[in-house]
Amino acid sequence: MNISHLLRQYEQGHRSFPELDLTGVDLSRVMLISVDLTKSNLTGINLSRGFLTKSNLSQASLNWADLSYAKMSQSQLIEADLTKANLTGAFMVKSILVKAKLSGANLAHTNLRAADLSYSNCCGANLQEINLREANLTGVNFNWANLSQARLSGCNLQEASFFGANLSHTFIQNVDLSHADLEGINFEKCRLTYSNLQGAKLQGANFQRAKLRHTNLRGANLQGANLKEADLEGANLKEADLEGADLTNAIIEDADFTNAKFNETKVVGTNLKTQTIKPISLQLQLQETPNYVDSLELLQTGFAV
Repeated sequence: MNISHLLRQYEQGHRSFPELDLTGVDLSRVMLISVDLTKSNLTGINLSRGFLTKSNLSQASLNWADLSYAKMSQSQLIEADLTKANLTGAFMVKSILVKAKLSGANLAHTNLRAADLSYSNCCGANLQEINLREANLTGVNFNWANLSQARLSGCNLQEASFFGANLSHTFIQNVDLSHADLEGINFEKCRLTYSNLQGAKLQGANFQRAKLRHTNLRGANLQGANLKEADLEGANLKEADLEGADLTNAIIEDADFTNAKFNETKVVGTNLKTQTIKPISLQLQLQETPNYVDSLELLQTGFAV
């Protein structure tokens, strides 16, 4: 079917066009609302700034497609192949992308609020400044993805993987990342307020200047993590392993460190009052630092109780 025939059929009220071959065609700025293009070959298609609201592109091949700034809210792209596709600035609120292939795709500034991307593959994708608030991200592969300045507040991140991902400056408030493997992740200046990281693997993670107020880090492994200037006010760090962690200049007012492990932990310049950490089986030695009022320096090893 050629483009003119497709558009003529659409104007006559037809909406179902499954399994079409529209490889590389230019449909930029086209209006195809509620259209059915399931299983179609749309490789390299140009749908930039098009209107595809409530459309069905499930199982379609959209490799290298240009969907930049397209209006695609409430659309279905279940198991669609969007590898290397350009979705910059696309409006996809409440769309369904379950098991979609998005590896290497560009989703910078895309609005996917309340969308369902469960078990999709976003490996190596550019998700900078993407809006994923309240989205279902269960089991999503974010390995090596760039999520810098992304908005993930209130979303479901159960079973999601982030190996090698960049989460700096990200908004991740009120999310459940309990027992997640986040080893070595860059959380610099990230906002994780009221989030659950209980039992998470956070060895070597970078939390420099991150907002961790009222975050649950109970039992988390923070060995070698960088928490310089991090805000841990009201955080729960019971039984957390802070071996080798750097808490220099961190804000930890009212944080709970019960039974936390502090082997070789750096807390120079940290407002760590003696009633916050008390020695138990090993002698915990603290001395006042000359440059910070009411601040203490951890000299040896010990446990907080």
